[in-house]
Amino acid sequence: MCGIAGIIQTDGSSAPRALLQAMTDAIAHRGPDGEAHWFEGPVGFGFRRLAIIDLSPLGMQPMVSVEHRFVLVYNGEIYNYRELRAELEALGVWFRSSSDSEVLLNALAQWGTKALDRLNGMFAFALWDRKERTLLLARDRYGVKPLYFAHANGRFAFGSEQKAILADPVFERRLDKRALLEYFTFQNLFTDRTLLEGVTLLPAGHYATLDLGKAEPKLEIKQYWDYRFREPTGRVDPAEYREELDRLFQQAVTRQLVADVELGSYLSGGMDSGSITAIAATHFPNLKSFTCGFDLSSASGIELGFDERVKAEAMSARFRTEHYEMVLKAGDMERSLPRLAHHLEEPRVGQSYPNFYAAQLASRFVKVVLSGAGGDELFGGYPWRYYRAAVNDDFEHYIDQYYGYWQRLLDNTHLKRVFAPIAADIDDVWTRDIFRDVFDTHANELRTPEDYINHSLYFEAKTFLHGLFVVEDKLSMAHSLETRVPFMDNDLVDFAMRCPVSLKLNRLQEVIRVNENQPGDKQGDYFRKTSDGKQILRDMMARHIPEDIVKAEKQGFSSPDASWFKGESIDFVRHRLCNGGARIYDVLDREATQGLIAEHLDGKENRRLLIWSLLNVNEWMEQVL
Repeated sequence: MCGIAGIIQTDGSSAPRALLQAMTDAIAHRGPDGEAHWFEGPVGFGFRRLAIIDLSPLGMQPMVSVEHRFVLVYNGEIYNYRELRAELEALGVWFRSSSDSEVLLNALAQWGTKALDRLNGMFAFALWDRKERTLLLARDRYGVKPLYFAHANGRFAFGSEQKAILADPVFERRLDKRALLEYFTFQNLFTDRTLLEGVTLLPAGHYATLDLGKAEPKLEIKQYWDYRFREPTGRVDPAEYREELDRLFQQAVTRQLVADVELGSYLSGGMDSGSITAIAATHFPNLKSFTCGFDLSSASGIELGFDERVKAEAMSARFRTEHYEMVLKAGDMERSLPRLAHHLEEPRVGQSYPNFYAAQLASRFVKVVLSGAGGDELFGGYPWRYYRAAVNDDFEHYIDQYYGYWQRLLDNTHLKRVFAPIAADIDDVWTRDIFRDVFDTHANELRTPEDYINHSLYFEAKTFLHGLFVVEDKLSMAHSLETRVPFMDNDLVDFAMRCPVSLKLNRLQEVIRVNENQPGDKQGDYFRKTSDGKQILRDMMARHIPEDIVKAEKQGFSSPDASWFKGESIDFVRHRLCNGGARIYDVLDREATQGLIAEHLDGKENRRLLIWSLLNVNEWMEQVL
C-alpha cells in the first residue's frame, strides 16, 4: 500500500526531478515508511511507501525487473500473490524479495495485460517498458484503489490522488461545470470526470497505454473486466448455494489476512463487518476492532437508531476482540471539514466524515483494517431501492423510474433553478443520459423482474459502491491506514453475480403481484427499510454472528446530520452557506440554493445530504480553486 506518482514528457524532454519530488511530497500521508524516485530521460516515477508485506528494503519501489526492462510503481495488495509466484517460479522466474510487488512486476513481464485477469486484489499501478517505450496504467476490477491522470503542454502526469497532479502548475485549476452538475444530481460522479477540468479518473476494470514511440502519443483506454449479474440457467438448490457461499466467504476473509504488520477490523454493529470480524478473530486472538458511534442527545425519528455501539460491544465480547470506540458530536463534523475536504479532494456519496474519524481511530493501533463494504451491493441489501424499478414496460421505462430515484440531491426542476447562472455552459448535458450510459456494457436481456433487479445491482456496484471505495481510500490513507474489503474477493464476487435473485430478496413476488407501478397504499411498505434483502447472506452468517444481528433491519453508517444541521450546527451552516462570500455562489444561484437550505433549517424538508454536499463543495472550492 502506498502512494504513486509519475511524469511522462511526451515532447521528449527530460522529466523534471524537482517536480516529481513535489508530487510525492503532496501524497506523503499515503506512505510514511519510505520514499524513492526513478528517472530515465522523459520518464519519472515516484513512490511513497506504507510497508505491509515484506518490510525490508527489497520491497521498496520503484521496482525494476531483473533484466532491467520494466519499471513498476504500484499501490495495493495482490492477495493471491503466493499462488502466482509459484506459477512464475515454475516458469523459471527468479525472485529477490518476498513482496507482492515483485510478483506483480514479473506477472506483467511474463503475461502482459493478460496478467490483469489473474490478479485477485486491489491495485492501481504504472509500468514502464524501457524497450518498447510504452506506459501501462491499470486499476483493479472494482475500483478499490484510485488512479488519476492529466495531459497538457507536452506532459502526462498520473497519481494516486489529484493533489499529486496539482503540484505541477502546468495543470490549471479550473472547475469542471459538467461534473458539478453530475455531482449535484447523483451525489456522485458516474463518468470518469472529476471536479477539475482535465483531470481524469481511470475507470475501474480498465487499463491504459501510452506509446512514446508514436509521433503524437495518445492515451488509449481499454476495459478488461466488468460486472455481469445474471440468473442461473440450471437447477437452484438453496442449500448448495448457502454452503458454497460460506466456503467462499471464509476463504475471502482468510485470503485478506496476509500481512507482516498488525491487522484489525471495523465492527459497526451490522452483520457484514460482524461476520468478517468473526472469521478474522478465529485466526488472531485478541483481534483489535473499532466502532464509531454518535451522540444522539438531540436526534429524533429514525436517527435515534444510528448509534450501533451496543450491538458492536456485544459482538466484541462474543468474538473476544480488543475493542475501541469513539463518539462523534455535531462539532466534530465542523472541525473535520477543512482536513476532510483536503484529503477527499472532491465529495462523493454519503457524508464521509464519520469514515474519516473511524480511520483515525483505527490508525492509532493498526496499519491494516478490514471493512464490510460490498456486501449490500453484491447481495441485494437495498430492496426498497430495487423494488421501485422491478416492474417495467421496457428498458426506457426502467431508466425513467430508477433515474428519478437516484437524483439524490436535486431533481431536474431544482437543478434548472440552482444552475441557472451557468446554464449556457451545461445546456447540452443531460443527466438522464449519464445515468443511462452506465448500462452500456451490461447487455442482459430484460424480460423478467429478476432481470431488472440484476440491472439495478449492476448499476449500484458500478456507481454507488465505486463511490464508497473512492471515499474509503482517500480517508483511510489520510491516516496512513490500509483498508481491505473481503467481499470484493474475485471468487466471492463471481458467486454473487450468478446467485439467483430469489435467494437474495424475500418479497419480490409480492411486489410483482401488487405491481407497484400502480398508485396506492399497498406499495408503500416495499419502500421502507426492512430486514428483506441479502437473504442468503443472512442465512449463511447465522452460523457466525448473533441471531438478532442477522435479522436486524438494514442500517447504514450514518450520522444524525438532519438534526444537527437544524440544531447544534445551524449557526455553522448559516455562516458557511448563507453569506454573500460563499464560493459556491460563483456558479450556483444564491436565492434558489438558500431557499432549499432554509427548507431544512425550518424543518419543512430533510435536505441533509444536500447541505453536506454544499458545505463540502464550498470548502473544496476555497482550497483548490
